[in-house]
Amino acid sequence: MSSTQQGVTGLTRRQVLVGTAGLVGAASVIGAPAIAQSTGGPLKIGVLLPRSGILAQAGQSCARAEAIGTTVLKNLGYSVEIIPGDTESNTDTARARAEKLINDGAHVLIGAFDSGQTGAAAQVCEQRGIPLIANIAAAPQLTEQGYKTFFRNFPTSLDLVKNAFPLMKDIFTTTGKTPSKALFLHANDTFGMANKGAFDKLFPDAGMPFSMLDAIAYDPKAQDLSVEVAKAKASGAELLIVTTRAADAILIVREMVKQRFEPMGIISPGSPGLYDEQFYKVLGKYSDYATTILPWYNPRYELSRQVQAEFVKLFPKDKFEGHAFNIGCTLDALLVAADAHKRAGTTAAPALLEALRTTKLETHMMIGPAITFDAKGQNIKFSSAVVQNLDQRPTVVLPNVSAEKAPVFPVPGWQSRG
Repeated sequence: MSSTQQGVTGLTRRQVLVGTAGLVGAASVIGAPAIAQSTGGPLKIGVLLPRSGILAQAGQSCARAEAIGTTVLKNLGYSVEIIPGDTESNTDTARARAEKLINDGAHVLIGAFDSGQTGAAAQVCEQRGIPLIANIAAAPQLTEQGYKTFFRNFPTSLDLVKNAFPLMKDIFTTTGKTPSKALFLHANDTFGMANKGAFDKLFPDAGMPFSMLDAIAYDPKAQDLSVEVAKAKASGAELLIVTTRAADAILIVREMVKQRFEPMGIISPGSPGLYDEQFYKVLGKYSDYATTILPWYNPRYELSRQVQAEFVKLFPKDKFEGHAFNIGCTLDALLVAADAHKRAGTTAAPALLEALRTTKLETHMMIGPAITFDAKGQNIKFSSAVVQNLDQRPTVVLPNVSAEKAPVFPVPGWQSRG
């Protein structure tokens, strides 16, 4: 790992300082109301991510938005300080670190990539009266708890799956090939079960051209998924639908190659893993043609160009596209917080919460209209794209108005890849 990359996973407060003011130690008593915090100076944003543990690859990818945001936010006229926190990929740790970030003076929290860890942090923020903006977390229940301090700039599992169904049909129509049988292989964590629940709820009325044979759940911490892949192969499924993270997605594809399981394609309705940089680095040519249907960054936005330019400076050895989703979602969450602070004119929690409720942020990185929140704190105006790995790069293939290349379906067999 390069020294630049290490700076992302172990950022000091001095390294992530944005603006001119230094970080003031502001430890408070646990349970103290948010209004007791300072109302002047820069906005202190606690960024809670799984920087270590099983989800570290994704968490560290998201964390690159902190380093990039140092320049981007300052150029946009925002005054913030970023305080990093590590959930260690653990729900209980996420709860404890959320408390610590607030005690260290954070006026607003962002995170935490994983739905379970985000839910734990949301409970803390609700008790303390501190806003929490989810960068990536899709479990529907997060905005169904009646929280007054929770805001999610990311689709729910229901929205991810609902947006995926018509785009799947577009893949089949565009290529002239349609599978007749599909199987769902998914992690049994909070996000995986939420995606599976959304799929079960929406599939009967979606008018999909294939039947669902079965669903196979697995532990995302497992080191061997040979049994699950063998079951999927034995089912005769022509399409494999997955909900994964990078580590388990790698295990699945390795086993598919080993067992010569060659369905017409692998499609994920909104989960990470298949487009992550680590997926490409480990699997090489076997990473190609995997497809994800999800929100994506708009390369035509001026902000996206600025972010990519900064990324190239800071991480010259890495491919921007392999981190763009995680960076885009996290940077947009930082922008939402900074915009609310600027409009509120104070770091006081009540004013920040009111400003967040009236958000209408036109400048952002992800595809879609201005960021707004409904009464539950949910942004309901996300769009999705079909992103297929082509030449070991996530490439938009649908809808046609945004497509860089045409979709490939069915995909070549494992031994036919050059």
